[in-house]
Amino acid sequence: MNMVDIITKKRDGEELTPEEIRFFIENYVKDRIPDYQASALLMAIYFRGLSRAETFALTEAMEFSGDVEDLSDLPGVKVDKHSTGGVGDKTTLVVAPVAAAAGVTVAKMSGRGLGFTGGTADKLEAIPGFRTRLEPAEFHRQLEELGLAVITQTGSITPADKKIYALRDVTGTVESPGLIASSIMSKKLAAGSDGIVLDVKCGSGALLKDLAEAENMADLMIDIGRKAGRKMVAVISDMSQPLGRTVGNALEVEEAVQVLKGGGPEDLRQLCLELAGEMIWIGGRAESFEEGKETARQVLSDGRALEKFRQMVRRQGGDDRIIEEPERMGSSRYSRDVLAGRTGFIAETDTREIGRASQHLGAGRLRKEDEIDFTAGIRMHVRIGDFVKEGDVLATLYGADSRRLEEAETILEAAIRISAEPAAPPKLIQKKIQR
Repeated sequence: MNMVDIITKKRDGEELTPEEIRFFIENYVKDRIPDYQASALLMAIYFRGLSRAETFALTEAMEFSGDVEDLSDLPGVKVDKHSTGGVGDKTTLVVAPVAAAAGVTVAKMSGRGLGFTGGTADKLEAIPGFRTRLEPAEFHRQLEELGLAVITQTGSITPADKKIYALRDVTGTVESPGLIASSIMSKKLAAGSDGIVLDVKCGSGALLKDLAEAENMADLMIDIGRKAGRKMVAVISDMSQPLGRTVGNALEVEEAVQVLKGGGPEDLRQLCLELAGEMIWIGGRAESFEEGKETARQVLSDGRALEKFRQMVRRQGGDDRIIEEPERMGSSRYSRDVLAGRTGFIAETDTREIGRASQHLGAGRLRKEDEIDFTAGIRMHVRIGDFVKEGDVLATLYGADSRRLEEAETILEAAIRISAEPAAPPKLIQKKIQR
């Protein structure tokens, strides 16, 4: 068995065996397979796809490529949450402390920004001192004492996914259903939770462009989870415009804190309550989703969720003063307003391009070794359906390079379509799948 034969087989559209998939994963983790061969296989998978059997085998191989957390000695149902990726998606920063404040043990393993989408780990690291890397023993102890931890993969947990995740980001192979599902679910299963709530995005700012694709992805991940004995729920949510008003790491942390304080944009608050309600329900702290959602609303309004967030930030080395003083996360050297070129209604946003503009400003990575500018990003001032006059501010850009701001402005102007005809705002919650 060798990599050239495996690459060629997948290139020609044949199905790989579990043994061939394990061979690739085991040897890539041990650096016996170079990035150029791994990239070739990923591109073959991108074009030829993965069958369900291949996806199950890849998920399992990545799950067991390193240590697997055992949380069975912790009381109650342990619940994780994951999003398939979007623009302005900072829900974890809210729903994890909300669910934990309601008594659910939330063991959350998060990723970094991938392509035009943001990553929870990058957002949390915008908080000075915040450590997203915890060794397994520390992760376990924090869950036992606080009931909440949000971390990145350590070198010992799903190391195969960690390497492949970074490689996909810079080889144009992000948007592959099998690779997305196996990446997400290998981390979720290795993290040791009993239940998983999935936020599957669809729309122009998602990896999945329409509802049919999102349903297929949700079904696939639920099947993987159920096969592994996990409780599973999927919420399919709209990503045809940025979630909330901000895109960019420090900006999104500030906005998430606003929601934890009882304010923030209505769409972000609505989705957070939906996801947290599901987590509370499958975590055994409510008799129904409706009761779970009401509990989520209560812990937001009485300050328990904000306090749980503060405790997590402090416990993981972060400066919790950012809750009252967000400027401690820094500010960008330059800002620039993007103005409406005509009067009319916001009819459409190419949210992927908005994410790309944010990435271009420094809020995301163009190469896997790139450093992120935590203060860079975009503040949106309009939503689909809003009426604007010529010269009104559509968005404000932030960054450290004035030339990049000009280029991002051009991207953003093209991404927002203004029409003479009124436009209806999109439905936020598209569908739910519970099994």
